[in-house]
Amino acid sequence: MGAHGWSSARVGFFVFGYLAFLFGLMVPEAEAGCRERESPNCCTGRNNECFEYTRRKTVCYCDTYCQKTRDCCEDYQSVCQISAAIDCVVGSWGPWSPCTSPCGIGSTERSRQVSVPPRNGGTPCPDLKQRRGCFGNNAICSSAKEVAKILPDSFKRNFKDPWRRPHMLMKEEKASYCVYLRVKQASAVCKVKLWSAQLVRERLVCAECQSDAMSKSDRCGGDGLASTRTFWAAASVPGCHGSWVRESSAEGCRCPPHSVLFV
Repeated sequence: MGAHGWSSARVGFFVFGYLAFLFGLMVPEAEAGCRERESPNCCTGRNNECFEYTRRKTVCYCDTYCQKTRDCCEDYQSVCQISAAIDCVVGSWGPWSPCTSPCGIGSTERSRQVSVPPRNGGTPCPDLKQRRGCFGNNAICSSAKEVAKILPDSFKRNFKDPWRRPHMLMKEEKASYCVYLRVKQASAVCKVKLWSAQLVRERLVCAECQSDAMSKSDRCGGDGLASTRTFWAAASVPGCHGSWVRESSAEGCRCPPHSVLFV
């Protein structure tokens, strides 16, 4: 091929390349991204199946998690209409709650509220509750430490002192009251006596406080506290002891037969 032939070939290649360049400008490459995905175009949360290919044939994602990993498709913002990620904002801590145990070891907690919830893959909220131990020392704690001494109701029901002289003054008779207590614990020794064997776990017991057993405060020692475990001991059965919780009480009453008496 002569010099003239090579020259014509060069011109032909140049013209062809130029035309191809112009055609590329007039007909751009097809876009690739979230818009090209089959429904749904976008996914919430983290979804590794929610992806598409970029123009360079690399993988990009259309889930909200891509804002954290920074691998969203180019048209993610426009197609998914997602604004910038918003982090969670919480308020100040509230006050500590009262100790769960009025006497002894318990727990207390405090909480805070969410002011701005997280959106669009923003930082999640921190803990909204805190708990710590506490030691209750309520005014009733001294009463909680009292140990009730009990006997069967047959021990001193309508007891008359045979040694009392006629001229001796009768002790002022105070109205008795009843306390209903739920047994929470009883030692194994309690089974040796018939009356104490009835003091079993979760049994409701009526304990009567009679005039002779009352202190100056017109109550019997260890007559229990509502919602607080207190302790008892059987006076006539060494080693028989346990705990109970006071559920209710009644003034001016007598417990039914086979109950117990405060000593």
